[in-house]
Amino acid sequence: MGHSVAILGASGYAGGELVRLIDDHPAFDVIYLGANANAGRQLAEVHPHLTGGGRLLGSTDPADLPPVDLAFLALPHGASARVAGEILERGTRVIDLGSDYRLDTEERYESAYGTSHPFPGRLGEWAYGLPELFGGPLPGADRVAVPGCYPTATVLGLAPLLVAGLIQPEGIVVHAVSGVSGAGRSAREELQFGAIDENVGAYAVGRHRHRPEIEMALEMAAGIRRVSVTFTPHLVPMQRGILATATAVLTKPVKRAALQQILQAAYRDAKFVEVIDGSPQTRWVVGSNRALISAFTDDTTGHAIVLVAIDNLVKGAAGQAIQIANLMLGLDEDAGLPLAGWTP
Repeated sequence: MGHSVAILGASGYAGGELVRLIDDHPAFDVIYLGANANAGRQLAEVHPHLTGGGRLLGSTDPADLPPVDLAFLALPHGASARVAGEILERGTRVIDLGSDYRLDTEERYESAYGTSHPFPGRLGEWAYGLPELFGGPLPGADRVAVPGCYPTATVLGLAPLLVAGLIQPEGIVVHAVSGVSGAGRSAREELQFGAIDENVGAYAVGRHRHRPEIEMALEMAAGIRRVSVTFTPHLVPMQRGILATATAVLTKPVKRAALQQILQAAYRDAKFVEVIDGSPQTRWVVGSNRALISAFTDDTTGHAIVLVAIDNLVKGAAGQAIQIANLMLGLDEDAGLPLAGWTP
């Protein structure tokens, strides 16, 4: 027997990815699957592509949770704050894929979500789980917040250049495109096939909730007080994947090779980050826990252009959560995680 785990929010897209990956994990045993509206249904009714479809979905009430070593929370925004606290009180480790504990201060949380946090004193208690940049506190941790998908891609690309002092911390512009699975599984008019197919549109312009998280993570990585980012996400007609394009002012004239060398040095020992020569494409990472990164220079304007591709459901959610769990429990970081994607 391996480490016993529960997955709350198993009927969503990220929850389904957790089930798929953990079922094949050599050291994890799924003991409990919880869902909200889908409680009482069989797994096959909500995820027919998964094996073990006869398993029943329980509730997400911590009182129904059996004793487990680790609980993954793949719940909607606002739903995990209380649940996580009750599970932690039982001595169970928690990894939260949601947004409730990603931010470090109440002020930043209010800036992102427009409301106060129900437990503001707990915000600073959670480790921020981007292993390649903030892996130190993860071994032995009992509570870790998984970064958002857009921040994962953006921060992986920009942080090493900011740390090296090659880009200005202010005036960073990020344009990112994402597949529709990033919006979750809810049935909304703007996510219907007729609205998505053959269409590209920006959303939450100037107010996306991931901007404060991107700024926070870059400030943490570089040890500086102020980073400013203009972030604009776009929804594109594909199922999954993120391509983030970040533009930042260079602090001095440098060649592209210098940027690439900084990135290569930063991720030389990283199992899931690869610095490539060409421009990353989402199709190359779908189904994998990899991040592909490349940097360019615009010599005319004195800007660095950094491109990062990830699968929003794997490296941007479920895969990164399992990567964190491996580190928390002293396992090989890449245990149970795919390095190769799939195409076409």
